[in-house]
Amino acid sequence: MASLDPVNPAHVAFDRFVQAQDCEGVQRHFDELCQQLDIDLKDFQSFCSELKERLNYWRAKALWTKLDKRASHPDYQQRKACTKNKCLILGAGPCGLRTAIELSLLGARVVVLEKRETFSRNNVLHLWPFTICDLRGLGAKKFYGKFCTSSLDHISIRQLQLILLKMSLLLGVEIHTGVEFQGLLEPSGEKGWTAKVLPETHPASAYQFDVFISAGGGKFVPEGFKHKELRGKLAIGITANFVNRCTAAEAQVEEISGVARIYNQKFFQDLLTETGIDLENIVYYKDDTHYFVMTAKKMSLLKKGVIKQDFNEAEDLLAAANVDQEALLRYARDAAHFSTGGKLPELQFAQNHARQPDVAVFDFTCMQRAENASLVRERRGKKLLTALVGDCLVEPFWPLGTGIARGFLAALDTAWMVRSWGLGVPPLKLLAERESIYQVLSQTTPENTGKNYAAYSIDPKTRYLRVNLASIQSSQVQHLYIVDKSNPSSKKQNNRRSYARQDSGGSEELLKWCQKHTAGYDNVDVKDFTNSWRSGLALCALIHRFRPRLIDMSSLNASACVRNQQLAISVLEKELGIPPVMSAADFANGGQIDRLSMVLYLTQIKNTFTVLTQVHASTFLIGPPPAHHSVICKHHGPWGFQYKQACV
Repeated sequence: MASLDPVNPAHVAFDRFVQAQDCEGVQRHFDELCQQLDIDLKDFQSFCSELKERLNYWRAKALWTKLDKRASHPDYQQRKACTKNKCLILGAGPCGLRTAIELSLLGARVVVLEKRETFSRNNVLHLWPFTICDLRGLGAKKFYGKFCTSSLDHISIRQLQLILLKMSLLLGVEIHTGVEFQGLLEPSGEKGWTAKVLPETHPASAYQFDVFISAGGGKFVPEGFKHKELRGKLAIGITANFVNRCTAAEAQVEEISGVARIYNQKFFQDLLTETGIDLENIVYYKDDTHYFVMTAKKMSLLKKGVIKQDFNEAEDLLAAANVDQEALLRYARDAAHFSTGGKLPELQFAQNHARQPDVAVFDFTCMQRAENASLVRERRGKKLLTALVGDCLVEPFWPLGTGIARGFLAALDTAWMVRSWGLGVPPLKLLAERESIYQVLSQTTPENTGKNYAAYSIDPKTRYLRVNLASIQSSQVQHLYIVDKSNPSSKKQNNRRSYARQDSGGSEELLKWCQKHTAGYDNVDVKDFTNSWRSGLALCALIHRFRPRLIDMSSLNASACVRNQQLAISVLEKELGIPPVMSAADFANGGQIDRLSMVLYLTQIKNTFTVLTQVHASTFLIGPPPAHHSVICKHHGPWGFQYKQACV
């Protein structure tokens, strides 16, 4: 029988590229494809058109149709919105690559730096409906045939990275693995902004850019960004990946999309009785591996010898020296065996990047959130737009599976900002809009975003319900425009004064809103943005007006200023995701309260309460649920929130 394999070498290279299942293989076969087609990778502006023209292959045409449909959206202006921009992205994780795709569609030259040379993360991500639609629209199924088949709504991080890597390369994104980013280098002479990298002789060290985006998780946070920490009740998570041999017996084992103690007490009691393992919840997904994730009780881990010694601090409790690795392996294996009814014939641990059994115990009590999503630096007349995406912007609340969904939303938001940058929008106006959009992100759920997923674009109004792009004014983000102090521009100073004057009307409106919603409360008289807030009662009154269950006003004492402030600050941060602008003690006892900081703080509070009221906040959860309600499947929890299937 004659072979049906294509004989055209370029077609062979394309098939190998599509089928490649590791980072090195994808890059090698892509380089081979470009060589066969005689296409210059450096010519990013004509790369895509030449690739489509020269690769006249039926297996590629369906993919071109998908990508062409996306690229034809008016937001990209025929890939000309950012043709003058050069972008550097740190990190080839899902969020970094998703951002790179959008910036390339805008016409920018995009370079991605990744320290690792392999994609080795087996953990499985839960996908919100819009992320599934988004990836399908980019041709994910062409690269991974099993993508979200039937009722599946999850994918391994490694597989998602491979899909996005292939998409990025086809769109002309330049990706360098095995390159370590060490920091930004300021302009000198005729040279613009560059990056310090290892190895020092790598070509990326000469790349000059005007947009820098960090998608490197918490490992690298650029200068000028600060993070706030949110801590809750101790919650200990365990993830475990077992080898999936893809046998018929394994295929018959049902997944566990989310079992929580409060909804299946018998299951967890039987687990405890039979194995001594005490869990709050467990999830099992079948992907490249058999993936289990669970929340374990501390006393159970101590009794089973997983944790050697009890400590008050989570960092000490889960330090490597205080965890018995062999006991941890037994704990995870026994939990997986029991929860699947012993139907998995063998439970052999898959290997992680260090070639060790892929099991981990971690604390998800603490979450980080950046105070701002963007800033602009100017040195020697050269501006650099800097932004955060992914976990270095907002760490996900682990049990709700928010990481990849909010990561993709932030990638689209950032692309919208870069579009404005390319179109010449003034920096302060651009920053104000980006920070206005950022205020919505931490409250985003599948329930309060638009349901017409096919209409989603980089324009925030297509995704967020009733988003106010002007909720933060230009005068409130002046600190995010960092100009070389040794060479101040009087023109810029005049512009900032102009922005401040323009914002005066907005401040008056904000003050009236605060007065209206604190009227009638004892010992509360809002007259300004400084001293009126010192006792803490005004903040508590605002919260009580919209969420009376969160604060008992009758228990507050006007003289206990620090206590009042701490209560208000804690509620606003933990329940609404609004980070404080200063400590409770500084509020109550310090000197002059910074007016602009207070205006920004109150603006966030106003916007949050306004949005939540408009979308009927009583139907979804504000902030993370208590640890004992962490992973639930389609049940209503304490604040009326309908929990969804979830995992890391």
